[in-house]
Amino acid sequence: MSREQISAIAHAHHPIKSPLDDDSVSRLLERSLPQGHERVLDLGCGTAEWLLRALAARPHLHAEGVDVSAVSLTRARQAARELGVDERLVLHQQEAAEFGPSEPFDLVISIGATHAFGGLLPTLAAAREHLAPGGRVLIGESYWERTPSPAAVEMFGELADLATTVDAVVADGWTPVHGHVSSRAELDAYEWACWGSLASWALDHPQDPASAQVLEAATDARSDWLHGYRDSFGFVCLVLRRTTE
Repeated sequence: MSREQISAIAHAHHPIKSPLDDDSVSRLLERSLPQGHERVLDLGCGTAEWLLRALAARPHLHAEGVDVSAVSLTRARQAARELGVDERLVLHQQEAAEFGPSEPFDLVISIGATHAFGGLLPTLAAAREHLAPGGRVLIGESYWERTPSPAAVEMFGELADLATTVDAVVADGWTPVHGHVSSRAELDAYEWACWGSLASWALDHPQDPASAQVLEAATDARSDWLHGYRDSFGFVCLVLRRTTE
């Protein structure tokens, strides 16, 4: 089973592929889309869950998403048709970092996808290229809540703490106008949902040739979380505006 297929199973019960509950997602979209008729771009959209929720709640919104995964975009198109928002959604299959400038967007989203650009500040630089004057960026990034173990650093790399992360964003010419720090409940719910979904699939399909592989993946990931990074990992979403246009 491919990594992409495993990810799809893991997120079956948590389609927002980040440690955020539905209320947090709704509040972030409300702060990011004050008019309700904006043009929105999601760089690294996956199955376009952020865009689908925004479109479903705002009938005058138009959105575009960029992702390299054909499987994810196919699912996004199907979901858009089922919601009746497909005429207001355009999806591009390509590397998010290679998506060229087009008509400016009022909101650029990148949640948990900064690895595609080489880090937080390069992601903001890419977002800036697509942003209309007065527009907003909604970005989600990991940080260290506490001093991490060597195993956690090996898994996630050299993250900063929350204050340093926000300071770097401000120094880069952005002003936070809203933010959300994922709670312990949100962080734990995300991990349990992902690894529990994988384990359940494996136990429900004992005759499938991939069953043992999927169960091992769930077991290893749960162990990495509980023994490696649970006590140190944090996640923040920021709504940003350019400090100077």
